Amino acid sequence: MAKKSAESFLPLTQATYYILISLTEPLHGYGIMQKVEEMSGGEVRLGPGTLYGALSKLEKDKAIEKLDGDGRRKVYQLSDFGKELIRLDYLRMAKTLEASKPYLKHFLKGSGTYEADEKSL
Repeated sequence: MAKKSAESFLPLTQATYYILISLTEPLHGYGIMQKVEEMSGGEVRLGPGTLYGALSKLEKDKAIEKLDGDGRRKVYQLSDFGKELIRLDYLRMAKTLEASKPYLKHFLKGSGTYEADEKSL
């Protein structure tokens, strides 16, 4: 069976992206849950079922690796493939945001529900 290219895994889900970027240092599952919530400003809260299902898939896909933990805890770290996934998805999102800038002012101006920072657009 041929090895899948990193591009075939894109786009990553929001939860998967946060899980991967949370692993800038090796972490156990509960540490990942806490870091994802912190990084997302509370927007993404992973339950144990969601987290461990995602970790299992990411490990199977070779995006993360399981390290020897401290007893019961399983500790995970990014693989080189996982780092490539982050890089590619970040570039994909940045390109999308850049391409949409001319249209954002039009759609967001005066909406009253979202105040766009004119300088960032």
